[in-house]
Amino acid sequence: MGRIPFSWLPMDPAAAATLTGAIPPPFPAGATNGAAYCIDPALLASFMPPGTSRQPAVLPNPAESARRRQEEEERGAIRLVHLLVTCTGAIQAGDYSAAQGNLAEARAILGVIQTSAGIGRVAIHFADALAQRLFPAYPHAAPPAAAASPAASAELLGHFYDAGPYLNFAYSTANQAILDAFEGCDDVHIVDFALMQGFQWPPLIHALSTRQGGPPRLRVTGIGPHPANGRDELREVGVRLAEFARSMNVPFCFRGVCVDQLDGLSKWMLKTVPGEALAFNSILQLHRLLVDPDADPAVPAPIDMLLDLVTDLQPRVLTVVEQEADHNRPSLLERFTNALFHYAAMFDSMEARGPRAGNAPAEAYLRAEIFDIVCGEGSARAERHELLSRWKERLARVGLAQVPFGQNEVRLAEAHLISATSYSGDGYSILECGGGLALAWHDRPLYAATAWRAAGGGSAAGAVAGTEGRDMTSNGGSRESYGIGNLAIA
Repeated sequence: MGRIPFSWLPMDPAAAATLTGAIPPPFPAGATNGAAYCIDPALLASFMPPGTSRQPAVLPNPAESARRRQEEEERGAIRLVHLLVTCTGAIQAGDYSAAQGNLAEARAILGVIQTSAGIGRVAIHFADALAQRLFPAYPHAAPPAAAASPAASAELLGHFYDAGPYLNFAYSTANQAILDAFEGCDDVHIVDFALMQGFQWPPLIHALSTRQGGPPRLRVTGIGPHPANGRDELREVGVRLAEFARSMNVPFCFRGVCVDQLDGLSKWMLKTVPGEALAFNSILQLHRLLVDPDADPAVPAPIDMLLDLVTDLQPRVLTVVEQEADHNRPSLLERFTNALFHYAAMFDSMEARGPRAGNAPAEAYLRAEIFDIVCGEGSARAERHELLSRWKERLARVGLAQVPFGQNEVRLAEAHLISATSYSGDGYSILECGGGLALAWHDRPLYAATAWRAAGGGSAAGAVAGTEGRDMTSNGGSRESYGIGNLAIA
């Protein structure tokens, strides 16, 4: 598989410079005229001084040749990472000419080392992102290959789901926390902050259908963007979920709510009902509401506005799955270095799935994240991943209490990892971390899942009683429901 040796990736650019300063060019320079010549051995011997041995040189054995190639590849990789980090520092300092020189040399190395595996596979995306970052300020740089658009990234989600156990871990772990919270409840309501294709909910509906005593009445409110290109994707997903729930004999109602940003949600849009068990579900969404750590604290951050809504409605559970990474730094150099570590592990883990060609769409999904982290600044940057320790501080600060995962959840997550995703589990593992669970690759956490509840919460707050029946127009971002048998699609 060609695992990426993480020792190639320096945390400190200055330290990297000391390692690479004396390293010779990893690949020999060609002839100045581009030609190569082959001399007949007998003719060569005739030019040799008398007494010189005419025995042919002993060729290295295959193992020795392979070892030398490996050493050259490693020297090239070290030099490549150093150049990318140095280029980033030059961009941060405004020295675009130097940055262009570093980037040009890095691309020359990428032209001769393997890019279908190892460090070359991830470095090519970071080099393209640096080119996009550099190009507007320094037009002499070559125009970069663009990342996927947000709409295209949504289409690529299905391919990312198939490329590894990442989303399966997120969905199955969150579903187990929701099932535990809904135990013994007859009316349950899930608000999904990003419905997407709705992959998460058929397994949960199936689990509810087998519940002892019969399934509860289930409502799902799916949040998503406004319709584009003539397609109402929220409604399409709702129809599919309703049909599946009908086949499972689970009483079901779906409602779609369209908002451009999650902080634009209001209580009345969700139509919560007093007495129902409420769950909020956030899979890789909350980091999009963060701001720079040094932003003005007097201005409410979007994340605070959403969490205030959640705590006001007193849910039984809030499930949160986020990238276990530190990419919300004001410094471009820090973000770049941290992201290079994280995505090197991601791409390495994807190689366990098979050849690169089969993972190309999933790579494009991650490429869009890389471009956002490297190229975006201020409000233009959405991928603001933070570590679990920061999330725990933030969620506790707004009055949420963590619901720790126990050994049963660990065993279930491990079973899903091995059987539900058809993986042998080699290289992947489930780690317990601070009451949460993490999907790890060779013990490096990639995604972390936690569950939370409002202090004293258990059912929808009565403060929103009376909003039922209020006319929800397209201006409000939601749509009224259409009956389908005993089900409803919003």
